Amino acid sequence: MTDTALESPSATPAASPKTAIFVLTVFVSAGLVFMVEPMVAKLVLPLLGGSPAVWNASLAFFQAALLLGYAYAHLLQRIQKVRTQLIVHGAFLVFAALALPLRVTHMLGDPSSTTPVMWLLGVLAVSIGAPFAVLSSTAPLVQAWYAKVFQGEGAKEPYALYAASNLGSLLALLAYPVVIEPILTLHVQRLSWSIGYAAFVLVIAALGYVVWRHAKDGPLRAPVLAADQAPARPVTWLDRIVWVLLAAVPSSLMLGVTTYITTDVGSAPFLWVGPLALYLLTFVFAFQEKPILNRDFTLVLQAAVLVACVAILPFTIGNFVAELLIQMGGFFLTALVCHQALVARRPNADHLTEFYLWMSFGGVVGGSFNAFLAPVIFNQVIEYPLILVLSILARPWGGGPMKPWQWAAMVGSVVCAVASVWMLTDAVWDFWWRVFGTQISDIYVKVPLAAATVLAFVVRGRAFAMLGAVIVLCVSTSLVGDRVDAVGHWRSFFGVLRESRLDVAGLGGDVRMLANGTTLHGAQAQDPRFRCQPLVYYGLETPIGQVFQELQGRGPVAVGAVGLGTGSVAAYVRPQDRLTFYEIDPLVVRVSGTPKAQGGVFTYTTECAKGPIDYVIGDARLTLNRQPDAQYDILLIDAFSSDAVPAHLLTVEAIRMYLAKLKPNGILILHLSNRNLNLRGPAISGAIAAGGFPLLQLHTADDRLPPMWESDEHAVIVARSAAALEAFKRDPQWQTADAKGARPWTDDYTNLFGALVARLQDKWAGQW
Repeated sequence: MTDTALESPSATPAASPKTAIFVLTVFVSAGLVFMVEPMVAKLVLPLLGGSPAVWNASLAFFQAALLLGYAYAHLLQRIQKVRTQLIVHGAFLVFAALALPLRVTHMLGDPSSTTPVMWLLGVLAVSIGAPFAVLSSTAPLVQAWYAKVFQGEGAKEPYALYAASNLGSLLALLAYPVVIEPILTLHVQRLSWSIGYAAFVLVIAALGYVVWRHAKDGPLRAPVLAADQAPARPVTWLDRIVWVLLAAVPSSLMLGVTTYITTDVGSAPFLWVGPLALYLLTFVFAFQEKPILNRDFTLVLQAAVLVACVAILPFTIGNFVAELLIQMGGFFLTALVCHQALVARRPNADHLTEFYLWMSFGGVVGGSFNAFLAPVIFNQVIEYPLILVLSILARPWGGGPMKPWQWAAMVGSVVCAVASVWMLTDAVWDFWWRVFGTQISDIYVKVPLAAATVLAFVVRGRAFAMLGAVIVLCVSTSLVGDRVDAVGHWRSFFGVLRESRLDVAGLGGDVRMLANGTTLHGAQAQDPRFRCQPLVYYGLETPIGQVFQELQGRGPVAVGAVGLGTGSVAAYVRPQDRLTFYEIDPLVVRVSGTPKAQGGVFTYTTECAKGPIDYVIGDARLTLNRQPDAQYDILLIDAFSSDAVPAHLLTVEAIRMYLAKLKPNGILILHLSNRNLNLRGPAISGAIAAGGFPLLQLHTADDRLPPMWESDEHAVIVARSAAALEAFKRDPQWQTADAKGARPWTDDYTNLFGALVARLQDKWAGQW
């Protein structure tokens, strides 16, 4: 996304009190535009299971609405009389206000699990489409009106408008996760934004009064740009295509890097706004008359960070902050290179409006590729590395034949990258074992990769040479980084599922695993002796296993499970028991809930369960709430190890609903294991606030058992009465739950950032 006011300033506007109202108008509009984006996405997020795709689809929608606003402003300028323009725009502002107060519409019913994108786009269009598009048109309209008011007074490019627009955008974006989200409830946020829109109408009414009195009718003279502006020449279709591509790459990368950094944390505004803010900042840097970062320096720095991004992308370096900084740095510098290339190719001022329209269209193309097309054509999330690699073509291509040292560097990079993969072949491993009696150390694999990375940087002055080297490097790192034998991949709106295999001698050899992104969601041994043995989080010795054994010892049990995974808990189901899975993603049901003859992969539900199993498709908050109260002995909420944490399943309102579905002595299990978030505090405080009685277990896997037999696990169990927990209180593994002052989450308040900080504190304290 961009702002039409992002133009190269060549002079400060004429000093006049009239200028203030122009500055205030673009500042307020930009703030409202960029504040509503994370707010609305957060409003719809719970309805679609907390998937990162919600933000991608939402941002693509906002980019399209922004383009619509630009087109509307462009067409409105065709009206010669300024007063007529003001009347038309005022009418549109009033019409858009009919969508307020800001809320998520229920006109389209509950969200669809089969066509979630269409439902989401429809909801956004009805809920916020009109106000957002009208607000988006403010910057170009105000810029044009400014020029007509000050025409003939010596004003050139409205620098104050440029600065105010970007200041408003950045302040709104940064304020949302830091100030607005942690302090204000969603209800207050929605009401405040609606009041802000009303205030904006008053501001633009004041602006309209100034324009009405002072604007000069007639065609608008094109603003004067810097002296080094491109000479006048016809704009070709090749020019337009290049503008679109150079604008599309940063837009795609913005969504790609957002998906990457949210994979192991959660889909939340504090992670969304960072890439968007950096994206806006690249426009500020690139479109300055005197660039803050010299283009030559930017190209060197971008080449270094880009090859580093590609090299570490398949690896987990063990430091989320370091990974975040490298990937965000690579995105920022690559977007800046593309936008600097746009500046270098800007047309004569007569075509400036067209230039911005095509640039905005490029943003829509890039965002739509990630949000809508990539999930259909790719069964893995490869759009981010793909576009990152292709962005090299935005760099200088070089002239004349390549020098010998450049050829040597390119070939050397390719050879080193291939050598790292060759070191992992069975033949090399067998040879190494026979000669040295040891396995090949990782250092012998990673050193060639490091050399390939350095050599790819050396040929940075030749785009095609660097592209070839980086392509080979990217493929090699992916092969080296993924030591697990992947068997199959599937992709849906809700994420990417990967089936992989691992040879575990203690489990009879082949063990099949299911991962969503990089998070393990279950495993099943293929040996008949262990095929129905629940593994990892669901083993007999784990907290989940303990609860099942205790309650099944009392008689038949009715079980509800939110989150299917591999269906491991189905192994506990006896003939007298019944189990209902609540799963938002139909793809998971196809993989783990259907027989192998019908395309199923994991067989816990089809071969191991002895009693009946039902499936309910949709978000658990909506579907479980429709079920009768007091029907479950065990209710397992197993949705928090996922790549995107559905925070709405851990609120006070959600836990209160779960408890209502339990029988008087039933047990609620909150499986809270997560690599990057500490969810214990919000879960415990939420359970207490909901009227429940919680116990906590921090289970450590027995390292004497075979790999995959069980895993470390955080779990909180909650009951409607203290008496229902007596059997567990006698077990020293279960502790009295302490929220440690954590604020409970509600439907109006969640704090994933606080959970991330708490998890980092655990790591620094030496706790897992």
